[in-house]
Amino acid sequence: MNTIKEYLSLKEFESVIFDNNKIDISQDVLDRVNESFDFLKEFSVNKIIYGVNTGFGPMAQYRIKDEDRIQLQYNLIRSHASGTGKPLNAACVKAAILARLNTLSLGNSGVHPSVIHLMKELINKDITPLIFEHGGVGASGDLVQLAHLALVLIGEGEVFYKGERRATAEVFEIEKLEPIQVEIREGLALMNGTSVMTGVGVVNVHNANKLLDWSIKFSGAINEVVQAYDDHFSEELNNTKRHEGQREVASRMRSNLADSALIRKREDHLYSGENTEDVFKEKVQEYYSLRCVPQILGPILETINNVASILEEEFNSANDNPIIDVKNQHVYHGGNFHGDYISLEMDKLKIVITKLTMLAERQLNYLLNSKINELLPPFVNLGTLGFNFGMQGVQFTATSTTAENQMLSNPMYVHSIPNNNDNQDIVSMGTNAAVITSKVIENAFEVLAIELITIVQAIDCLEQKDQISSVTRKIYDDVRVIIPRFEKDQVMYPFVQKVKDYLINN
Repeated sequence: MNTIKEYLSLKEFESVIFDNNKIDISQDVLDRVNESFDFLKEFSVNKIIYGVNTGFGPMAQYRIKDEDRIQLQYNLIRSHASGTGKPLNAACVKAAILARLNTLSLGNSGVHPSVIHLMKELINKDITPLIFEHGGVGASGDLVQLAHLALVLIGEGEVFYKGERRATAEVFEIEKLEPIQVEIREGLALMNGTSVMTGVGVVNVHNANKLLDWSIKFSGAINEVVQAYDDHFSEELNNTKRHEGQREVASRMRSNLADSALIRKREDHLYSGENTEDVFKEKVQEYYSLRCVPQILGPILETINNVASILEEEFNSANDNPIIDVKNQHVYHGGNFHGDYISLEMDKLKIVITKLTMLAERQLNYLLNSKINELLPPFVNLGTLGFNFGMQGVQFTATSTTAENQMLSNPMYVHSIPNNNDNQDIVSMGTNAAVITSKVIENAFEVLAIELITIVQAIDCLEQKDQISSVTRKIYDDVRVIIPRFEKDQVMYPFVQKVKDYLINN
């Protein structure tokens, strides 16, 4: 059980999303939220406060009559529940709810505590509001996507519940949940923030870390297959560079390969003084995709860590408008809903995951091209050359998917389009950036799945399974449970999907 208090760490956040930990709300939070609500209710009398007694956006110049204030909030929610495209997956939605709940818990939003209670129940009971990928421009927050969350909180719209898409009202009746009664500014407070892009971002970082770990392991395994020398991931060489990411990747490679019987030391061969060849049969050093792994994956590791840090700051921040300041007895109008921080970080993340995908594709090509590896049959074909095809077919898929990632890695951050009668004249497109990054990450899992199948086939081809490191051997054994060694041509897409699922879920 995680209790929402002052500051929610990324580790605690992830435990709710990925380990299904339940959450509770501390009394301090409830008192803080209630104090903010009471203050705004009293402070707003005879004052003009955006979204309380005014219209929204460019319509803020219009005063709202006192008797219409509550209906104003319902109008906002219903009119903006206009998303399209595919529904966000359950993990992303759960993360978005938690991010919004944590923001509202800071006491800077003036919402009634019932909002906090109901959001907690959605998380703990695995009720997933229907939120679509398309809709937010990420400037006045994730207005459209968060409107779909708000719609569920008022008992309308649809949710996913126990594997079915159902009307919210039906599910609330089953779970004995009461919709919130909108008070002063619940509609605006729920919708005006960066919680969807931030929630999707947390899921993206979680999966990016998985991809990085697999890439380090696969890179080590390929070095084993070709019996590479160990100096390119040695502590001595990598410590001459000051970048922590490079040093960390090299350290993890050394750990993964510690008990390998295949990795060689240069002093036992090329430094022995016994080599008299004019043309060396063995490679003096490997291709870049094998030799430069710490230098390539190092900046990827550091970028993932930096993105994670920004996300943690964002979901612990007040990111709506206006900001309620009980301590100073004031309401401040500004733009904390603007998603540029997340937009930029998501663009950085998709760029580095695309580079990781490119590394995997080049490593795959190295294994498949017998002219450059000089060890394996073409396409790691364990059948009859010419008659069978080995991994030839799936290489096309890996190449195509890598190319898609290269195209998708173009930034959203610089694609602002003014809208909302030019009130929102420069926007972040952070929600799009986060969703597109999700696609880049999914594509990367597909390419790495194809790479892994090829690595396992190569180990069988060279009869190395009893010489590889224990880390590589575990991966080999896991994959061989999922798919058989194949020599004859088989339909490949079920194998790729099973291995992709293995990579995502482990």
